[in-house]
Amino acid sequence: MLDANDFLFTSESVSEGHPDKVCDQISDAILDAYLRADPDSRVGLETLCTKNTVVLAGEVRSAAQLDSETLKDIARRTVRSIGYDFPGFDWRSIDISVLVHSQSPDIARGVDAGDRRSEGAGDQGMMFGYACDETPELMPAPIVLAHQILRNLAAARKSGRAAGLLPDAKSQVTVRYERGKPVGVDTVVVSTHHRPDLSQNDVRELVLAVLDDTVRQRWEEGAERVLINPTGRFVVGGPESDTGLTGRKIIVDTYGGAALHGGGAFSGKDPTKVDRSGAYAARHLAKNVVAAGLADRCLIQISYAIGVPEPVSIYVQAEGSDPIPSERIGKVIRENVDLTPRGIIDRLQLARPIYQPTATYGHFGRAGDENGSFPWERLDLVDLLRRAI
Repeated sequence: MLDANDFLFTSESVSEGHPDKVCDQISDAILDAYLRADPDSRVGLETLCTKNTVVLAGEVRSAAQLDSETLKDIARRTVRSIGYDFPGFDWRSIDISVLVHSQSPDIARGVDAGDRRSEGAGDQGMMFGYACDETPELMPAPIVLAHQILRNLAAARKSGRAAGLLPDAKSQVTVRYERGKPVGVDTVVVSTHHRPDLSQNDVRELVLAVLDDTVRQRWEEGAERVLINPTGRFVVGGPESDTGLTGRKIIVDTYGGAALHGGGAFSGKDPTKVDRSGAYAARHLAKNVVAAGLADRCLIQISYAIGVPEPVSIYVQAEGSDPIPSERIGKVIRENVDLTPRGIIDRLQLARPIYQPTATYGHFGRAGDENGSFPWERLDLVDLLRRAI
């Protein structure tokens, strides 16, 4: 976690058209399709994309019978919604291979149970959750701003306000901290895919209009330095120029490097996979700890063993001007919150088709979208934590 000194800290985000994010969205769109038909579906779906090609691979166990053509159709619709309708990566002509098979019975043996409360974790591993009081979202300021710039840029592109910009883009935001608190934006870098008929001056004007509005929503002063398409040209982009894979943007998905990460990716995994549900639970807890006023910054680690319901360990690190001792917070969590996989799934209502929207612009610090909420962002444990402490 960031310390309480004067420093610069940088986080990056990538757009929904970045090749890795194309893959994350396809994987989560297919996961949602299975959960919509069968909430008990077990899905581990990986996607690869490159020039005019998509490969779907993974394992599934579900009462839902989705054939190869259905999976291909979901992939095409996802690519179309992102905006890839031009040569090099066109939703109408992409070649899609489906290499999806049944889940191993060895995994099922460890995860399933006659008593649903005794269901084991779908894998071993450790997951981290984090929250801080830097922003209203209780997230680190650099990653919040990096996401918002690209979200606004995508909205401008789709509305026609930034016509000529294409789906692939990246942002990087450096925030200036004094005494551990964010006080302004030092540098913003935006690289965006664009049509060949746009000059770099055209691109700069389109991006600056969005960027200035976004930064000034957070700070009265704009960024001290702005770099837009630093190489001078970004005409060939997306999967035409760069291969994408599910799960390669785990720092973008979480806290922008301001907090620890357990290493497991999220997209394409059903909630019995604690890489995903455990990280959501840890964020839910950390956010409620900070919202309850028990700490300015809170990091929580949960670890699991495959096939074992209860966490192997729970670790809490609470910091701030006057934090409650971490041991007390950890004890309250262990005594009052069910952190078995089934307990997390039920409490956060994770057996629902809510995942495709998480695959872009971060899994944390957002309430969700018109298709549903992100329940791990709710502040529904604040009263419980305050009473127990």
